[in-house]
Amino acid sequence: MSASSTPPTPSPLPSLAPVRPRQPPMSTARVALALALFMGLQPITTDLYLPALPAIRRELGASMHAVQMTLAALILAFGIAQLFWGPVADRYGRRPVLLAGLALYTLASIAAALAPDIHALVAWRAVQGACMAATVVCGRSIVRDCYAPHEGVQVMARGFTGLGLIALLGPVSGGLLTEYFGFRAALAALAVSSAAILLFAWLCVTETVPRRNPDALKLELLLPTWRHIARHPGFRAYAALTACTYGGLYVYLAISPFVLIELLGVSRAGYGGLMAGGSLAYLAGTVACRRWAARFGVVGAVRRASWCSLAAAISIAALAAAGVQAAWAIVLPVWLYAFAHGTHQSCGQSGVVAPFPGHAGAASALAGFVLSATAFGVGQLAALAFDGSAAPLVAGIALGGSCTACVGLLAVRPHGETAAA
Repeated sequence: MSASSTPPTPSPLPSLAPVRPRQPPMSTARVALALALFMGLQPITTDLYLPALPAIRRELGASMHAVQMTLAALILAFGIAQLFWGPVADRYGRRPVLLAGLALYTLASIAAALAPDIHALVAWRAVQGACMAATVVCGRSIVRDCYAPHEGVQVMARGFTGLGLIALLGPVSGGLLTEYFGFRAALAALAVSSAAILLFAWLCVTETVPRRNPDALKLELLLPTWRHIARHPGFRAYAALTACTYGGLYVYLAISPFVLIELLGVSRAGYGGLMAGGSLAYLAGTVACRRWAARFGVVGAVRRASWCSLAAAISIAALAAAGVQAAWAIVLPVWLYAFAHGTHQSCGQSGVVAPFPGHAGAASALAGFVLSATAFGVGQLAALAFDGSAAPLVAGIALGGSCTACVGLLAVRPHGETAAA
């Protein structure tokens, strides 16, 4: 896309936008905390058990591909289920969808911890992904329900700062639990975490949707709604931004336990510490996003983060080309990538729903599906290419950073300031 091209104006959505309440139904602090917990369930679900992947392969006698399917199945189910939960949340409200998704996730987590073999574990991880989709869709939608787009970016960044704090605990806790109690303890910790989030949602989260959409689940109206959303240039730009940056990070999540622990000799606890360092970098990126967005606008924040993404891509590729075989040569560029990821996700997650106040659930779901489908695709390619070396991991970060920079600098720039469609 170029700044000189003028995209066609999308046709109106098939239903009216809702009447927004004068005051948000919850305080900004509570909304930010809720967002951190609901969105934070995703990195907890992936990061907490990452140090356990080599142990799962060894103790269940599974192949490398089968073990990675525990992550791939989760991501694929997560993406597809968002297409269901988004319209359901527009039709029945955010609160009932949240409670149902968290309750089912807790049960699926218990079953995953008790799985007798790798096939059962893959199946229950897919169920976890489908249930997790409800919390992520509703988390993004709650922000759009309560705030205008320019305010939503700031609230989203505050929530993602909290998410970064939560993500700090995941890999460290997973490494320690696996080291001393086995991989099932790490999986059981997911059930405890989701039960705590469910209690918070039950006690502290009120309904935020201004007006339920009775037509949200009608297929003859839902398909035109998705077409309209997909045609919006601002949605395309931000959906591509979040998909590209997460795609590169997903390759790191899927392969890094085997590269860092088995190839480079990092301990499980040490691996958890390195992952926590990435979470700190991500947290710093969300803080930078709040400051950059307030000073330079959303487009300015994305632009600055895009240069960081490109620098991470170049540095990890250059170190690999120079023959440097050390954990720091991978981890330091990834931390820079994670810093930029914090800004891209804060701006992107707000940007995909900003133009659609009456269809925030549907827009959130469609963007989530694009992100998850991208992650699943690149993850499968990385798994097939994995030969025991760090090359696929390096290629994933380099490609993810380069694509993210291109989208951030070329696509978001002309379509970054979104308005309600």
